Amino acid sequence: MVEARGAQAVQADLATSDGVAHLLAEAERRLSGLDILVNNAAAGFTPTALADVTDDDFDTIMAVNTRAAFQTIRHATRTMGDGGRIVNISSINTTLSSPGIGPYPASKGAVEQLTSVAALELGPRGITVNTVSPGATDTDLLRGTNSAEGLAAMEAMTPLRRIGLPADVAAVVAFLVGPDGGWVTGQNIRASGGLG
Repeated sequence: MVEARGAQAVQADLATSDGVAHLLAEAERRLSGLDILVNNAAAGFTPTALADVTDDDFDTIMAVNTRAAFQTIRHATRTMGDGGRIVNISSINTTLSSPGIGPYPASKGAVEQLTSVAALELGPRGITVNTVSPGATDTDLLRGTNSAEGLAAMEAMTPLRRIGLPADVAAVVAFLVGPDGGWVTGQNIRASGGLG
């Protein structure tokens, strides 16, 4: 299915620096250059009180959600041509938090700050850098970390009265990486149906 849409899949473990290096090396090998970077990988997290979060759990979330994004942004700053686009996927949980999810919004908040700095540094080259923060979106990650009751509560809290679809978020990303998004940079756009 990926290939049918003109994309190429690369499997990599973004919890490790070697995995990120493999991903970037494959991208360089297969593409003539890097025009668009979307950091969409995320590690899930079973809700756990801060007192019970292990160092390993914290390190994994920070590695996948923050360090991998940093490493790919760093790579883009070195190799992306003028006028490129970078979009980092964060989460509404950085502003609408709840007990038991501490490391997750911490990791995504760091990505939001990387976005702000990268937008300032890359702006003179015409490269835009933005964050998209989805609300409750129907993904395996959301369903794997929330009960049916929790999902129903999120739907009720969302002004548009539904859980978002991946296509809802993809449309915002497509705008930012397309020609109409060229004057938007350093922003955090909440694709949340009004949640948060």
